[in-house]
Amino acid sequence: MAGVPPDTAWIVQPENRRYLSGFEADDSQFTESSGSLFINKDKSILVTDARYTSEAEREAVDFDVQTVKADLIEDFPGLVDLMGTQNLGFEEHYLTWDLYTRLNERMGSLSSPVVFTPLKRIVDKMREVKDSEELKALEASADLISEILDEVISGLRPGLTEEDVAWQIQGLVHESLAESLSFPAIVASGPNGALPHAVPTQRKLRNKEPVVLDVGVKLNGYCSDITRTVFLGEPAPEFRKIYQIVRQAQVTALGEVKPGVDSNHPDAVARQVITNEGFGEYFGHALGHGVGLATHEGPRLGPRDPVKLTKGMVVTVEPGIYIPGKGGVRLEEMVVIEENGSRVLTKANNLYDFSHFGL
Repeated sequence: MAGVPPDTAWIVQPENRRYLSGFEADDSQFTESSGSLFINKDKSILVTDARYTSEAEREAVDFDVQTVKADLIEDFPGLVDLMGTQNLGFEEHYLTWDLYTRLNERMGSLSSPVVFTPLKRIVDKMREVKDSEELKALEASADLISEILDEVISGLRPGLTEEDVAWQIQGLVHESLAESLSFPAIVASGPNGALPHAVPTQRKLRNKEPVVLDVGVKLNGYCSDITRTVFLGEPAPEFRKIYQIVRQAQVTALGEVKPGVDSNHPDAVARQVITNEGFGEYFGHALGHGVGLATHEGPRLGPRDPVKLTKGMVVTVEPGIYIPGKGGVRLEEMVVIEENGSRVLTKANNLYDFSHFGL
């Protein structure tokens, strides 16, 4: 059956499962699942266990909820038989090799073996363009994290530790309407700012050093992502210059995020600004990524595998320069692509023009 498209899609990735069904449960860890979907032209079923049956019946109103009696591997033949499946499409980027191997062996031993065929991220690609309700949710999430970050920045002072600030962020998110942080908060001061995904430490904030704050919340299932680099007092001249270069790269790239543009083009534009100033080797990550039910999803604004940007996509634009042993500067906005360009969703507060430093 090589080359034959699957007749049934099996969906296990939590964000894809929620997108298609409305079932909101999270997976506690990668090797555990709160449920999966089987969908074809005739049937749509949600398979879960007794812990989640009530939630599934309430939330996935268009799906027939099936509760496994033993475990997924034991019940799998009956489920695919119920769907009339011969060729099962699976999420090859998410399914663990162990589970795939065990299921493939079990199904292959049946009198009518079922073929497994990769779905090639078909649902992930569907999620790249947001509808009006998703855009409202993303805008609300961006508004909330912008307000939280404003409050955090206004209270920064020398002597606070990175962990102090991270705990404050966690507390403000808890007090808000958000479900959670969308990823662990990054608070990186001084030389720690040279680590793009630094983990907060007991290092104390100091005058003149850059402090990178990268945070997001999950609100009604939808994520936000924003980064600001701030200084306590007047920054050193080197970092004033770096900040201005990063901001210029960001502004230039924002002007290129629009429908019909290849996704690698804004990255190339920002990278060229930074390279022209002699810092090209210190910008080591992609310019941005899609945001939705997951913090990192398609499309990717990077140098590889370009796609056409489309109205309704929501992406980040986050250039950075990272100097080992000294620190870094990153600025990140979340934007929605509209008919004639992009609109910034995160609030552009706490951005420096350095006019008060005589520049």
